[in-house]
Amino acid sequence: MSTRLSRPTTVHSGRARPAARVLAHGRGTARRMLGRLLGLALLAAGLVSPALAQDSYPSRPVTMVVPFPPGGVADTVGRPVAEAMARQLKQSVVVENKAGAGGGIGMAYVAKAKPDGYTMLMALSSLVVLPEADKILNRAQMFRLDQLKPIARFTADPTVLVVRADSPWKTYAEFMAHVKGNPGRITFGSSGNYGTMHVPMEQLKVATSSFMLHVPYTGAGPAVLALLAGNVDALSTGPASVLQHIKAGKVRALAHWGDGRLAALPDVPSLKELGVPVQYSQWAGLFVPADTPAAAVEALRQAARFAAQDARAVGAMTAAGTSFQFQDATEFDRFVLAEAKEMAQLVQRIGKVD
Repeated sequence: MSTRLSRPTTVHSGRARPAARVLAHGRGTARRMLGRLLGLALLAAGLVSPALAQDSYPSRPVTMVVPFPPGGVADTVGRPVAEAMARQLKQSVVVENKAGAGGGIGMAYVAKAKPDGYTMLMALSSLVVLPEADKILNRAQMFRLDQLKPIARFTADPTVLVVRADSPWKTYAEFMAHVKGNPGRITFGSSGNYGTMHVPMEQLKVATSSFMLHVPYTGAGPAVLALLAGNVDALSTGPASVLQHIKAGKVRALAHWGDGRLAALPDVPSLKELGVPVQYSQWAGLFVPADTPAAAVEALRQAARFAAQDARAVGAMTAAGTSFQFQDATEFDRFVLAEAKEMAQLVQRIGKVD
């Protein structure tokens, strides 16, 4: 009777395992542990960059917060930009609308978000107004400007004064004559107190010594719908929010806050042409929390630059009645600081509003 020699075994977690396999497993574990210790040592010595010690960015979808409801300028710009950036980043960019407080709720959400590059903000120019408005109104600041880092500016358009096409006003002069003859009777809608639709109308009121009743909504989309429904008489907004309604004959543009004529509305005069010394631009730009890692910031800068040159995104902007007026992070940062100073002075002149 022959005897078969069995392989030596050892017991691990209640199961018998070949000793050779256990020894190999042990050697593999030891090698992995040694590798990790060596990597940590090199990292501590500064010989390996932190970026190599973690997953490359982005390794999962990125969220773009639009602080207004769908249908407004931030949303109109944000969606084609998000789609283009996703192609460059090789990850989904998910647009999330967080409306309220004239954009302040969504802006504050991103300002206080984890600074990991996975939460960014498509803001409008009200971003630099709201912190100063909080001071004027003696309320707790929703966010500070230094909590956000600029990535890129995409658009910058003068706002346009519009009324319904069935209104009695064919020109700015007719409209303003009615406003002055009926103080407090004419209403205008906005995206919220001190927002990008409110500030230019307050400018106009101050410059013309007139009074119109302000009706704030949660964003440009609802405000435009209110105008179409006859709930307000007028509003000032970026061309992208109303151009389709102007072309459809539902809305009439009377004037704009720019300097010179607009390519999308060449027959509409500027207020400066009409003798009213006001100018205002509604811009849309991308931000991230201030402490976002440099590698993520650089990746987003490159993706933003790609989006501004992307044929699909350019086509979407053209169809909406606007165009890219791109500024990279460095230039945009200087622009934001200068704009914040100018808007703080404007808000102080306007003072408290209802």
